Amino acid sequence: MGQVAIYCRVSTDDQSCERQERDLRAFARRADHKIAAVFKETASGADNARPERTKVLALARAHEIDGILVTELSRWGRSTHDLVQTLDDLHGWKVSVLAQTGLSFDLSTASGKLMRTIMAGLAEFERDLIRERVKSGLASARARGVKLGRQLGQRPSDKKAKKVLALHKEGLSYRLIGRNVGLNKNTVMDIVRRTGSFA
Repeated sequence: MGQVAIYCRVSTDDQSCERQERDLRAFARRADHKIAAVFKETASGADNARPERTKVLALARAHEIDGILVTELSRWGRSTHDLVQTLDDLHGWKVSVLAQTGLSFDLSTASGKLMRTIMAGLAEFERDLIRERVKSGLASARARGVKLGRQLGQRPSDKKAKKVLALHKEGLSYRLIGRNVGLNKNTVMDIVRRTGSFA
């Protein structure tokens, strides 16, 4: 295959990427891949902030690697939808994702295209389920008379609302009020607008 990047991820600080890196280096040697770089990070599965994965994608976009090695696909994708999206991007850059489990996602092959189609269907199914659950939950809450959205007094800044309104009545500017109570000007404006009758 040529140049590959190794990507290792663990979910918590008390875990280590050492085993993943060791296994993937051995995997690369057996398949005669040249390792261009190794990227390791700690991030939960749903975490959007993955700077190391972003670096891998940058290498792929720049055509500096031909493949990405991971121990399993759950280490790479945040969700089925994210996995499909990144596989499509990588395919456009002619880069494959190779899982140590034996799954190879090369979208130029028939099996790769089939897997992508299956995963895209699963991603759509996941999104539909989530939408349905949200709608059902909101309808159920409304039927029980629950007020939706954040209510007055629930924002952390609402604790300072009385002081903000008092200073506003004294004619202080939003900026000065903000300095006095430790809030920014926009938050002060928002409090005055939302809680004009809050005391």
